[in-house]
Amino acid sequence: MPFTPSSSGPHDLALKNGSVVLPDGTVNVTLYVRDGLISAIGGEAPAERTIDCTGLTILPGVIDTQVHFREPGAEENEDLATGSRAAVLGGVTGVFEMPNTKPTTSTPEAVADKLARAQGRMWCEHAFYVGATSDNADECGTLEQLPGTAGIKVFMGSSTGSLLVSEDAMLERVLRSGQRRVAIHAEDEARLKERLGERVEGDARSHPVWRDDETALRATRRVLALARKTGRRVHILHVTTPAELELIAANRDIASCELTPQHLTMDAEDAYPRLGTLAQMNPPIRSAAHRAGLWHWVHQGLPDVIGSDHAPHSLEAKSRPYPASPSGMPGVQTLLPLMLNHVAHHRLSLRRLVDLTSAGPQRLFGLVRKGRIAVGYDADFTIVDLKARWTIEEDWLASRCGWSPFTGEEITGRPIGTVIRGQQVMWEGGLADTPAGQPFRFDATDRPAPGL
Repeated sequence: MPFTPSSSGPHDLALKNGSVVLPDGTVNVTLYVRDGLISAIGGEAPAERTIDCTGLTILPGVIDTQVHFREPGAEENEDLATGSRAAVLGGVTGVFEMPNTKPTTSTPEAVADKLARAQGRMWCEHAFYVGATSDNADECGTLEQLPGTAGIKVFMGSSTGSLLVSEDAMLERVLRSGQRRVAIHAEDEARLKERLGERVEGDARSHPVWRDDETALRATRRVLALARKTGRRVHILHVTTPAELELIAANRDIASCELTPQHLTMDAEDAYPRLGTLAQMNPPIRSAAHRAGLWHWVHQGLPDVIGSDHAPHSLEAKSRPYPASPSGMPGVQTLLPLMLNHVAHHRLSLRRLVDLTSAGPQRLFGLVRKGRIAVGYDADFTIVDLKARWTIEEDWLASRCGWSPFTGEEITGRPIGTVIRGQQVMWEGGLADTPAGQPFRFDATDRPAPGL
């Protein structure tokens, strides 16, 4: 008989009849919740409310470690409410939001402003990256300790927004200030400037020619050398080349990395002729051979997390002729469906998906009580139907930008429910009455309550 802890009364919630992905295997077992935490796994006990999960699979809450929700400064494309609504509709229980807003999230006041904006408006758990700049390079160690922050983000190459740390001397100052893992957009700014002439007016197919493999590899080499010199851990975002992954594999003591569903799903040969500037993002969608190389390294166990790099722009802006069109595409709502489809087609195991979207973020960033289904952890669950076959339609999308490069894609595997701290936030496309997302807590910034 499974052990059920004693209690002073019934549990608040029971999830019954589902296949539950636990750290040591997938089993059909009842999950119990009390006061927002997982209170028991297995056994028979009374509960105030029950969710029947027959035929469904219960994953630890999916965490998207890279989104751009555009608030403040570009709310016409997205805001914290609409972006997080898209997240929970896609089965995502928490996000790390990026600092290239207007103004940038690069001061304590800007972090406080985002946290205040999020309160009562964000549907999922959240943390905000602080952007490194020439002005705050020596204060990054203090900024990364602010509650509700995911750490420091560095843009080595210019992308959407005004944050840029392109020189080694300035990057070294950032790496010497602080202790937490630093997230890196690794494209070499000097090479991007040298190769501006590779862009072809009106032809988005020239985007990966301009931002070529060497642009990414050169920046990754540089930041790994500086990480080695300073003894600082770095996290390379949205890696697009197998050569970078091979280099990261040789530096695992100081480097972790992220892939995106887009780069694991799309290829340049199809995407640019079919989608044009809708396929434009930084770093770019590359060839089918690049995509195959990324999958090789997935099977070698290298990537640590999957992040969507959700970066919405209006269709009007994306319709400008290249290169006047902005880079970026929405993705937080389609992250899990795309990856479930890869599971269905045997490119990825369900256990590996959980590691990339739940356990990996917890392990890398020191999330408190997140990332696994275990007693005492937050009751964050992503409930999916692994066998559901469906098509991504425009009317399902919740991002304010209103489009996706994956509209019309036939998918196997669908998010059915999103539960956060025991609250049923989404079920079969319906939302709870009010958003109740809270800031993530991190080992690095968490402080015990007085008297403990």
